[in-house]
Formats: sequence, structure tokens, C-alpha cells
Amino acid sequence: MMTLHHALCRILAGTAENIVQDEAGTTRSYAEIAEIAARIAEDLRTAGMMPDEPVHVSVANRAADLAALFGVWQAGGVAVPLHSAAAEATRAAVHEQTRARFQVTDGALSVLTETPPPPRPLLKGAALIIFTSGTTGKPKGVVLGHDRFAAKLDVLQNLLHFIADDTILLPLQLVFVFGLWVALLTLKAGARLELMGKFSPAALRSRLAGATVLAAVPSMLRTVFTGGAVHAPHAPRLRTIITGGEALGAHLSSEMRRVLPHTGIYDLYGLTETGSCDFCLRPEEAEAGMNTIGRPTEQIAYRIQVPDGGNSLLGAAKGAPAGELLIRSPFGMLGYLDNPELTEASFVDGYFRTGDLARERADGRVEIVGRIKEMISRGGNKIAPAEIEALLSTHPAIAQVLCAGVPDARLGEAVHAAVVLKAGATVEAEAIRDWCLGKIEKFKVPDKIHILDALPTGPTGKASRAGIKAIAQR
Repeated sequence: MMTLHHALCRILAGTAENIVQDEAGTTRSYAEIAEIAARIAEDLRTAGMMPDEPVHVSVANRAADLAALFGVWQAGGVAVPLHSAAAEATRAAVHEQTRARFQVTDGALSVLTETPPPPRPLLKGAALIIFTSGTTGKPKGVVLGHDRFAAKLDVLQNLLHFIADDTILLPLQLVFVFGLWVALLTLKAGARLELMGKFSPAALRSRLAGATVLAAVPSMLRTVFTGGAVHAPHAPRLRTIITGGEALGAHLSSEMRRVLPHTGIYDLYGLTETGSCDFCLRPEEAEAGMNTIGRPTEQIAYRIQVPDGGNSLLGAAKGAPAGELLIRSPFGMLGYLDNPELTEASFVDGYFRTGDLARERADGRVEIVGRIKEMISRGGNKIAPAEIEALLSTHPAIAQVLCAGVPDARLGEAVHAAVVLKAGATVEAEAIRDWCLGKIEKFKVPDKIHILDALPTGPTGKASRAGIKAIAQR
């Protein structure tokens, strides 16, 4: 089996010119990262870590975070990236599932519990457990294998062509698969990696001058590229922008190409479960493929399953009705942690059910027309409405709550919540938002709260998320 560690260890032993720099100004050479990783691996072995045991890695986009990942892999463990600023409830929910004994924070090992986790055959050969929001509000642990993820890096290199002279600017968090593969691909190419711990438009602008490659979600790009020519960023060396996680949109795409005509934009679509980057709209297709996700990347197959149970297959008749996009990938997950039932239900004949509604255009490109699942995609972050509803239902003044995503020019989607107050209760919407702070991650706090006499309902009388969108757009 080819592990991510083995695939990259020779690069890590490179010269001092190969460096990773984080927002704090800490600079680590690849060789220094390898040394820190070796120490972490030895600490884990000394502490009694078993093969394929999950280990939490506290991530704040530091150079040491990459060393921690390599240290866990070198010791034979499975890395579980968890943001250093994650809410306590999120940490508890993840730990309840992983039952990890150990955590690595900024290169230091700590003990979470003395009780070893149970043996799990699913984790044999696993590199990562990445937690994503579930439709029930409970995070799902997506288990990614070493050999599959290492092979995906080869495919991505064939697509993006990172070189040793590149400087890759990464404002994406390393807890997400997008940020992780960009960082690892940078190391694989022997390039310079510049990590941003916390995104801000000003910080991104200030660091663009030296970058040759930028990886960012559209909501980040909107803050930099939609202010007109007078606000155009100074990016003389920028040859590639990699984006994904949410719809790029025709306006933003056109504005970016106008401001930076010599910069190629790779618009990617994919899921953590499928190994990421299943489709790509390449720079040369930007005009012809506007508002599509382009074509499948290397070794990816897809179906579009229409409501009557039929399939629009790759190469089949064009113009078929919209249906659920199904993806088959040799780079996909090993399964969901401790949830074989959900794993089985997520596939049809070896194809992963994305939950997205799509159609194949006459030119063979695929466009996303909606979502079957009710997940909210806010600034590239996937948020389960049920999670927000569960929190707001504990507010002492709230009797009923319903949450939905509403189209937003900057974020892609904003989080809106409709609430009905208990009899005799009085509270302002802003006070409810303030109450949420600290109880859940900031990006999950509703952008807008509508205080109503009754929740909106659909034709059947059931509470309707679509009704929230209608209210928001009045």
C-alpha cells in the first residue's frame, strides 16, 4: 500500500529553500517539518498508540499542523483534523464518534482519555477521517484511504501542473479536503506554501503580489474581485486560481477573467466522500461552459438518475431531464466511520449519491440545477439546517424554528431562520443571534432571523423551508 507519508517523505527531506510559511510568520523548511513529524511519531509510539488508531489534530493553518499529519501517519495512525476554534459541542460530537485517546496541537501531544478506541477494520489503510455535517445535524466521519488519496494527488498534479517555482497561497482551512489536497500537492511539487490562518480580504490582497497559485472558495474571491477596476488586486505573478465548494457564478467568473486576463481559473466540483475534484471547468472552457461544472476529471464516471429511475449515462442521449448526480470514483471514501448502513445507502451500483440535481447539456458538460439534500452551502461551508434548528430550539423564548439557505450574492447562500416565540415571550432577532455566539461556530450563526406568528407551510400543511426563502425575498 502506498501511504501519503511514503509518497511525500522524499520531498520533505528537501533543501531549506522549500518552505511552508503561516500567518504568524513562522517559516518551516520541508526538512524541519519532517523532523517535527518524526518527533510526533515517536511520542505517539511511546504513548502506546495502536496501528490505525484515530488521532485528533488541532488545526489552525500552522506549518506545524502539516507536521502533525505526517507524524500521525508515520506512527501508523489515522489523522482527524479538527479546527482549533471549533465549538466545544462540535469537539464533543467528534470525540464521541472517534473515541480518540490522543490529540496533537501545535506539535505537542496530549491525552484525551485513557480508554483505547475499539478496533475498526474500516480504518485499516486509512489516512484521514474528515467530519462533514450530516442532514440530521450529527457530523459524519468520512474515512479516506492512503492509497486512494495519494493516487488522487497524482491526478490533480496532471490537471494543475504545480511546479517547484510556484508560491501557493492557501486561505482554505486544512480541516477541509479542499485545503488538505492543495497543501499536500504543494509539498509534492516541492513548491512554497503560504498558509492563511484567518481569511480577510485585506490579508488576501496583501499576499497576492507574490503568489503564482491561489486556492479559494468563491465567497472569498467575491470580496477581492468585484470592486471594479480601481480595486483590482495587484497579482503580477498569479497564473492559476483554483476554486470550488460552491457555485462560482457567471458574474464573478467574468469579472475575474477581466481583471486578470492571463490567469487560468480552474472551477472544481467534488465531495469529500468521492475524494474531491470529480469535475472541472478548465480555463479554456470558461466562456462555453459558463454556469456548468464542466466535465469529469481523470478516471471519474457519472450517471444522472432521473426521477422515473432511469439513467442519463455519460455518452448517452443529450438533453435528458434533470436527476440526481451519481459519481463513481476509484479515489472515494472507504466508508462512513461506524456507520455501514449509511455507507451502503449512499451508493447505487458503486456510484455515490451526491444529492445534487444535475443535467447534461448538449455539449456534454454538466450543470447543477439544485440540491436534493437540504444542506446549506454558506461561503463554501456545508451546514445542516437541523443542527441550527436543534440549537435554536433550546432558546428559552423560542417555541418553533425552521432554518434554510437563501441565495446570497456574497456567500452563495446565507443562513436564515424562522422562529415562533413562546406565548408571552419577547426577544429581538439580534438578541437571538447574540445568544448563538459561542454555542456554535460563527459561520453557522443565522445571518437573518425572522420572528413570525407561525412557520411557513407547504401544500400539505408541513413546515416549508421554501417558505423561508419566499419570506426572505419579499
